[in-house]
Amino acid sequence: MTCRVQVSDTTEEAVRQAAEAIVRILRDAIEERGWASLALAGGRTPRPLYLQLAQSPYRTAVRWECIEWFWSDERPVPPDHPDSNYRLAVETLFSRITPPASRIHRLLTELDPREAARLYEATIRRVFGVDPTGIPRFDLILLGMGADGHIASLFPGTAALEEQQRLVVANEVPQLQATRLTFTPPLLRAARAILILVTGEEKAPAVRDALEGPMDPKRHPAHLLRQVDGQVLWILDRAAASQLVSHRESCGSSQPNADLA
Repeated sequence: MTCRVQVSDTTEEAVRQAAEAIVRILRDAIEERGWASLALAGGRTPRPLYLQLAQSPYRTAVRWECIEWFWSDERPVPPDHPDSNYRLAVETLFSRITPPASRIHRLLTELDPREAARLYEATIRRVFGVDPTGIPRFDLILLGMGADGHIASLFPGTAALEEQQRLVVANEVPQLQATRLTFTPPLLRAARAILILVTGEEKAPAVRDALEGPMDPKRHPAHLLRQVDGQVLWILDRAAASQLVSHRESCGSSQPNADLA
């Protein structure tokens, strides 16, 4: 793997840096294979990023119609619910770049969560042309991180962190008294690139632990990013990076990747 840490002075600059990296990665994938696969994140952090991508110059910088769109996690709510990650993308991004509906693959949250997870895995395998024994490689998975270190809907101490076979599961999250649909560790590890955008001082302890703490994904799920086969790019604002012992351009034992510089 290659891993890079990029610290911006402000949240706005971090969002711009993330948008530029997304465009770069997707353009390279489309040039190489004719299409690209992208898994979107949910929550509060991605909203300004999606709005940025929907504006010039990013809006016309990528052939958005060549992208297969997925979500790395979702709440089991209707697609028009205010908490829906799908609705977030529709309101901030799809209303402006209008990709073909056939390339937008949302989780069927109106179904039982376990059935929705099973069908989503089947959809991923179909789009990628991967049989039940293989693991698809997303060109790019976007993630945020919670103050507890969770990524996607892989929360500390939950069963999905132990999953090694399925690609998508319905994860019971006792601390939320809720079920979440989420990508599993094998699917994250196989990604060609992961971009994780983290902003705000309240996330600083989790950032420090993710990048400098002892490896323990059960306690701090973001440690899973140390096991990714491809490239990992952390984009932080100054507040989120404020507790790092030292500003490092790389993380783990890998060297920075010029393609994500």
